[in-house]
Amino acid sequence: MRKEDELVNGGEVAGKQNGLPAADFKHFNRTNPMSDLFSVRRFHHVEFWCSDATNISRRFSWALGMPIVAKSDITTGNTTHASYLLRSGQLLFLFTAPYSAAIHTNKPSIPTFSHAACRAFTDAHGLAVRSVAIEVEDAELAYSISVSHGAKSSSPPITLGEPENENAVVIAEVQVYNDAVLRYISFAKPTIDIASAFLPGFEPIEPSSSFPGQDYGIRRLDHAFGNVPELASAVDYFKSFTGFHKFAEFRAEDIGTIESGLNTMGLACNNEAVILGLCEPVYGTRRRSQVETYLEHNEGPGFQHLALESEDIFWTLREMKQRSGLGGLEFMPPPPATYYRNLKKRIGDVLSDDQVKECEELGILADRNDDGTLLQIFTKPLGDR
Repeated sequence: MRKEDELVNGGEVAGKQNGLPAADFKHFNRTNPMSDLFSVRRFHHVEFWCSDATNISRRFSWALGMPIVAKSDITTGNTTHASYLLRSGQLLFLFTAPYSAAIHTNKPSIPTFSHAACRAFTDAHGLAVRSVAIEVEDAELAYSISVSHGAKSSSPPITLGEPENENAVVIAEVQVYNDAVLRYISFAKPTIDIASAFLPGFEPIEPSSSFPGQDYGIRRLDHAFGNVPELASAVDYFKSFTGFHKFAEFRAEDIGTIESGLNTMGLACNNEAVILGLCEPVYGTRRRSQVETYLEHNEGPGFQHLALESEDIFWTLREMKQRSGLGGLEFMPPPPATYYRNLKKRIGDVLSDDQVKECEELGILADRNDDGTLLQIFTKPLGDR
């Protein structure tokens, strides 16, 4: 049983087998048509735009056990923006904030950064995901194919470093949720360790100098989901320029209640190392759908849900919960005791009695699908919105 963690912009941490919760086995699509329009390797990093990268990056470092491993800021000669890179396993979080436009004297280390765009973004959304970056074989080709198939351009390809240099990096972006983007990144010489050399202009920081100095077991980004007003058109748009195939689909009758509901679909690349999904609200329920609430507070669509894989969710949560209320992340209330008393009847004898007890102590939810067992927990919203 593989265990994972999930984190959402409106909060979640989880453990699971195949990367998505199981509401109903019949909605899982195990047919892979190998339909990608360009070669995709894996998730590379997630960039958050904010107004204070120094404090936000330290908060996430402490809360998630992700040491700060690299920086590009005024101390490295970057007077345009402050950016701090956090790492745990293969998971990379980048936090970026603008310096004063009055002292803007050089090119940004993140070539697609814009003072005006960053300020408008944080004004509309607060702390939020600006870009999800995926490593592709050829970012220039991925961008060209995407745009020719209807993707809205955000930034044409930009090469960092000399093109013939083995350290050269190409970055390009297309719009996915209005001002949130999908970032393509490719390297002249791909490395096995995607965090060993992030981007030109970044200087490494010794992880031991960054509090907490060690990770809590989080290893990679499993999937990233966004919220949209209308699912079908958003899925058609995304599939049209990526070729990604349907990985899973859930409807309100599967995961909703008479109180609130949503429809959602996950899309995956050929190797299924990158899973991106979309959710829409269901209207007419007793309470407003959480997706509708998100769209209102976020002032439109955006990345809402990041699922983080942990090598041991029990260990990860013990570490995270020690820091709840002390600058860490808060978690949603656990289900009632009857949930855990009936757990084995619902999912079968896949968890030991001790594991069921740990799930109850930590407030972990358990589920199954046709491919394995899911353990997960949700955080409360990570910011004001």
